[in-house]
Amino acid sequence: MTPNNPKPADIQHAHAVVWIDHLTAKVFPMGHAGVGEVVVHAHPSSSHLHHKANSVGSGHAGDDKHFLPKVAEALRFCRDILIVGPGIEKSKLQHYLKDTRKDLSETQLHVEAADHPSDREIIALGRRRFGLD
Repeated sequence: MTPNNPKPADIQHAHAVVWIDHLTAKVFPMGHAGVGEVVVHAHPSSSHLHHKANSVGSGHAGDDKHFLPKVAEALRFCRDILIVGPGIEKSKLQHYLKDTRKDLSETQLHVEAADHPSDREIIALGRRRFGLD
């Protein structure tokens, strides 16, 4: 991995592992030449909301409408993608990619549950999945 955060266009690998939650996506493009890293941050309308009795609204922060498109942009060169993370954001990304990346088939998008693994664990998971060990 490089110490700085390269632009997505600077990393062109066939495979990628994405760890995603509602605030951050860590994209690890990988191939036989090595592993890159791109971090995409969501900017929700508010980070702290509390639901109070007898108030209008769900008490949930609004989604950042630009988050998934920015993650998809970081994956634009990848043909085989593993999406991991807690919660439902990984399924949202999978559905977004199915709708916007017609070049990807069902066998090229993989989703697995993973709580909060380290970057090394995420990379090792991808290497095993894609046979890059």
